[in-house]
Amino acid sequence: MKTVVVTGGTSGIGAVATQRIGSVPGTRVLLGARRGGLGSPETLSLDLTRLSSVKEFVGAIYDRIGDAEIDALVLNAGSQFPNIDHRTEDGFEMTFGVNHLAHYLLLRLLLPKLTYGATVVITTSDTHDPKINPLAPKQLDPEQLAHPPGRRRRTGFSAGFRAYSASKLCNLLTARGLADSNVAKLKSLTVIAYNPGFTAGTSLFRAWPLWAKVAVGVASVVRPMTRLATVEQAGTNLADLALGRIIPPVGHIYASLVNQQLLWPDPSELARRDDTVVGLWNDSARMVGLLTTV
Repeated sequence: MKTVVVTGGTSGIGAVATQRIGSVPGTRVLLGARRGGLGSPETLSLDLTRLSSVKEFVGAIYDRIGDAEIDALVLNAGSQFPNIDHRTEDGFEMTFGVNHLAHYLLLRLLLPKLTYGATVVITTSDTHDPKINPLAPKQLDPEQLAHPPGRRRRTGFSAGFRAYSASKLCNLLTARGLADSNVAKLKSLTVIAYNPGFTAGTSLFRAWPLWAKVAVGVASVVRPMTRLATVEQAGTNLADLALGRIIPPVGHIYASLVNQQLLWPDPSELARRDDTVVGLWNDSARMVGLLTTV
């Protein structure tokens, strides 16, 4: 029996991936979601806006699987907010707290349970790259992302999208940090940062302003001409990466779905900087109260 742990598996590409993973004979899926429940997949309560909930979720996994180990960890959950004015229970800016920090803590706490040769897939986005997205970060300050300076007026969509892009950079940097770690080498982990590309039909766009939602709707209508991936295609690739059906080329961890083809390009220049990886890893460990090294 193989065990796969998934976040963000109740809708969109995550739901497709979860269904495909769960359909493989001899595979057990443990899904983290806001509401736990019975049935298949086994769903355990997880609220990524609370670090205490992440710890409770990890405890529930340890209890549920006993002496068994985890064969694949899929950190797919992500949200985009219309501004940067909201905070998590722990006081972090919501986008940074949910998309990055909660998943960083979850990864760190589950590392001891990953079996030798396990696969870790973290969903990122090509919006992290300034060559693709002009709002992408050109430098990274984790402390400012976690605690943005106060403003007299409410922030808007551009600030929210900047925060989303930065959080996706953090997801990619976390994957790089894990891949370079001692534990990844000792356990021969396969680590992948997966960009599903612009995929119309997911819940990610629910916080977008009306004009942007209209643009997404138009894009979904003309998808055959634009060669945008469908939710089914993006989710299938996610499942295949988690199941080891797609093997990364040597020296690459960034998988990007472009024009309905899975490629292995170089990420942004900032994402390739080792000092940025180390800085984020150490700052994140401090924020969640863990040791920096693994």
